[in-house]
Amino acid sequence: MGLKYTILGGDKRSLELGKLLIADGNDTCIYGFDKVNQYKTESVNLDQAIKYADIIIGPLPFSIDHINVNTPFSSEVIEIDEVFNLITNKQILIGGKFSIEDEKILKNKNLKFVDYFKREEMQVLNAVPTAEGAIQIAMEETPYTLHNSNVTVLGYGRIGKVLSKMLAGIGANVYVVARKYSDLAWIKNNGYIPIHLKELKTYLPKMNIIFNTIPQIILNKELLKSIDSNCIVIDLASKPGGVSMEAAKELEIKVISALGLPGKLAPLSAAKIVKDTIYNIIEEMVV
Repeated sequence: MGLKYTILGGDKRSLELGKLLIADGNDTCIYGFDKVNQYKTESVNLDQAIKYADIIIGPLPFSIDHINVNTPFSSEVIEIDEVFNLITNKQILIGGKFSIEDEKILKNKNLKFVDYFKREEMQVLNAVPTAEGAIQIAMEETPYTLHNSNVTVLGYGRIGKVLSKMLAGIGANVYVVARKYSDLAWIKNNGYIPIHLKELKTYLPKMNIIFNTIPQIILNKELLKSIDSNCIVIDLASKPGGVSMEAAKELEIKVISALGLPGKLAPLSAAKIVKDTIYNIIEEMVV
């Protein structure tokens, strides 16, 4: 007998994940989507939805306010405490970006849980829809082609690597900023223009678009003053982001905070990545 799944809230990516699990032949309950026409009258309540499953799959992020589960398509507010109280230690809760407090509570209750956002395969594969989404935003927000534009990518982690490659493929002049000399060597080796972070100010005036992937304030007021007024900044980093928003507003520099792009712009592809990651987790846990 196979495992039973419950999809508990989330965005379009979670909805697509539920459909993929069903398509694979899994018994799956999709809960927290009554605002979507297909699920307008949900036939089960929260208690039944949780008791139904061996695996409960929460959204990414699991919560936005640290009080309720992230359920943008539900008219019902689902409290985190209520969910934790309903889950038993025979079930597994798999979600994305659990808070430190949530993890403490789950451990104290001796409940099995896994944060799929921490998985390396998830992070690597998720970089592709994130990079594509960033490029889509750049194309929509600029009056010129990316081809032959001067673009800077701040950071050479997973997203920075994929984004730099895509931008170069379009024909942009790609400048990549990093701290580590080993990263700068790889940047040069891959045909981009390497910039050490301490030299960033020198290059900023000639940039048309800046993509930030570093989750700490890099573009402070001093550096923002060096940016051309027509340049746009697309911030892909998780909070607090990499841009001083207050300074950017004061200097009238356009900053687009672009979080959660896979779920917004490529929900089906993002759902496939989550599904494969979840299958890997279950295989490793030998449920």
